[in-house]
Amino acid sequence: MRRVLTALLCLILCAAAPAGAADTPPEQLLAGLHCQSGKVTLPGGIATLDLPPHFRYLNPRDSNTLLVDGWGNPPGAPTLGMIVPTDVDPLGAAGWGVIVSYEPGGHVRDDDAGGIDYAGLLAQLKDAVADNNAARREQGYAAMTLIGWAEQPRYDAARHTLLWAKQLHTEGSNENGLNYHIRVLGREGVLALNAVAGMDQIAQVRREMQNVIAFTDFTPGKRYADFDGKTGKLADYGLAALVAGGGAAKPGLFGKLAALMLAFKQLILVALAAGGAWLYQALGRRTAQAKVELGQGERAS
Repeated sequence: MRRVLTALLCLILCAAAPAGAADTPPEQLLAGLHCQSGKVTLPGGIATLDLPPHFRYLNPRDSNTLLVDGWGNPPGAPTLGMIVPTDVDPLGAAGWGVIVSYEPGGHVRDDDAGGIDYAGLLAQLKDAVADNNAARREQGYAAMTLIGWAEQPRYDAARHTLLWAKQLHTEGSNENGLNYHIRVLGREGVLALNAVAGMDQIAQVRREMQNVIAFTDFTPGKRYADFDGKTGKLADYGLAALVAGGGAAKPGLFGKLAALMLAFKQLILVALAAGGAWLYQALGRRTAQAKVELGQGERAS
């Protein structure tokens, strides 16, 4: 099991409590998940997923079931769903998934792609995490350290995708954790794909997230190239702000700075979207009693 902590640039404190998941047996919980395969249209018609055989999609309701009842998260506002691999038990130690969300903050210009000082940005993020440790300790939580980029930020101008990953360590932990980020730029917002995994899974996650990019696409009319500069709204931030989790001038505009780590075999996930759209604080992921493979186009069993 994992403990994953998220640091937010705006000095949001990590909060956790030793609460367990719901009392639903793992087999029953997984049997109640309706896994979708093949071509899937995300809520609101924003984008589509053309899933290969080894991935399934969970709608927002079933994603909430997995996040809240399976992984021990308190209830929060819904995401656009989750993408989960079929070959691992989502409640087991090797379980991982991709949380899908959308930020309708406007059209993000990419003309700053070549001039971003990612080394300097990393130093600022490290300081932000370190500055919060005193407050975390006062509230009874372990300190954490942003180790560095697990994957150096890079922008693919042809596909209008920004990719990066971070590695963190929690005081007292023998393991580090991984949060792998992808941002797909669209006409009027950004599609966020955040993979939650352990640092020991980076090779697998790196490989599979390339597949996720390939099978994810905005619907016609919502793609980056569909932006009309005369009538469309420009975002007040650029690519650097997507990595930082918020624009320097307006830190609350965009918000998913995630620094995720493994420790104490509990999942801790805090994710904050702009405007308070959703907040997750995972309080503990329980151990599954049986390995379960998600069926093709059927309920997990």
